[in-house]
Amino acid sequence: MLKLNYSGKVLEAGTDEAGRGCLSGPVVAAAVILPEDFEHEFLNDSKQLTEKKRRELRPFIEKNALSYAIAFLDQSEVDELNVLQASITGMHRSIADLEPQPEFIIIDGNKFKPYKDVPHQTIVKGDAKYMSIAAASVLAKTYRDEYMEKIHQEYPAYNWKKNKGYPTKEHREAIRTHGATPYHRKSFKLLPEQLKLKL
Repeated sequence: MLKLNYSGKVLEAGTDEAGRGCLSGPVVAAAVILPEDFEHEFLNDSKQLTEKKRRELRPFIEKNALSYAIAFLDQSEVDELNVLQASITGMHRSIADLEPQPEFIIIDGNKFKPYKDVPHQTIVKGDAKYMSIAAASVLAKTYRDEYMEKIHQEYPAYNWKKNKGYPTKEHREAIRTHGATPYHRKSFKLLPEQLKLKL
């Protein structure tokens, strides 16, 4: 059973990101402030939900949240910042767009940098414990998936509409056959053999 609130503050934002482990495409972060009476029967960590359920949840969250915001950091920013910093930067940007601004922030995971002087708490597996983080995880994932489906039209050989840029065997085979696209992250090991030295 997900809890609604960690801090006791009314304006508590939950934040999460999607796409950290991908070889291509953006990192997408979301931040959500939910009202005190928010409930939904199957809200959970987005990874536990089917794609169909995530798509159903998104308009419900957007309609009922006190505030929500999404931030995209494309592959070049991910390369420039590194993926952890890109995730934190994305969370900061999404929080900055919330109106009203939060009095407290809860974050999925164990890494964060203070946002202004707003108190915060990192929570490992927070997206399976707190509604606002779960809601943020659903928004981040659905917005990112939608984007990957769109760029799939440009480069159908990589099947991003299915793998969403994650390092599946099929995705790696496509990179091996066709090379990297402008959407691939240059700082990531795109193929396992990049590790092997040719002696």
